[in-house]
Amino acid sequence: MEKTVLTINAAINAPVKKVWEMFNDPQHVTKWNNPSPDWHTPKAENDLREGGNFIYRMEAKDGSFGFDFGGTYDEVKPHERIAYTMGDGRKVHATFREEGGVTHIIENFEAETQNTLEVQQTGWQGILDNFKSYVESN
Repeated sequence: MEKTVLTINAAINAPVKKVWEMFNDPQHVTKWNNPSPDWHTPKAENDLREGGNFIYRMEAKDGSFGFDFGGTYDEVKPHERIAYTMGDGRKVHATFREEGGVTHIIENFEAETQNTLEVQQTGWQGILDNFKSYVESN
């Protein structure tokens, strides 16, 4: 069965070195990793290397729902590319490219079957948009 791959992207007004650090450092991840203001990430762990694992705890701020989001890194090319396999086996690829002080991130991720494609696209894009705002304001 062929997997559906969704794509999100952002152009961030910051150099790739800063973008990379804020994208991967758990102290930063806990500040931007949410799709909307009513969600947060109270805990993040990240072993950014091929074969390393990450796990982020995402929760509704009202305590009504929460889940762990994690995976294993398949490829890490600093300031260029991250590929990982999520805990449920889906693949994600993120590329980072700087042009004139603007860093472009493109993420491709395999869709899951519990939520509509639109819900997944909106949620993942919301997280990336929140990341962009966080980087540009810090």
